Amino acid sequence: MIALIQRVLHASVDVDGETVGAIGPGLLAFACVQPGDTPARIAKMADRLAAYRVFADAAGRMNVGLKDHGGGLLLVSQFTLGADTASGLRPSFSTSAPPDEARVGFEALVAACRERLPVVETGRFGAHMQVSLVNDGPVTFWLET
Repeated sequence: MIALIQRVLHASVDVDGETVGAIGPGLLAFACVQPGDTPARIAKMADRLAAYRVFADAAGRMNVGLKDHGGGLLLVSQFTLGADTASGLRPSFSTSAPPDEARVGFEALVAACRERLPVVETGRFGAHMQVSLVNDGPVTFWLET
């Protein structure tokens, strides 16, 4: 599983002109399910999203995770994170899970995050989405499990 996370002041996802998910301060996470992602790998990603230390402590160091900092998590499924871009001019998506497998994995990630965090919003799986955000920092990290 891959996640691209961004610390945000706020973020939202629109589908067909309707906001389907929005958060204030917190994390925006674009998530890609890969073939064979197991429940253990999905749980590990949920643990990392809840605890990855990207928020400032009293000394101003990135030393606090989302669970302790507060704020929301906005999860957006994004299969393009799994693209193979090593050669050519067109990405290959052979390292992203097929849609049915990806949907199950993404829904499991959402459920696991909701067990760990009080505020979890999502985009809409498989939809054409418009994502708006204000990156705070900027702070952006690539996570893999």
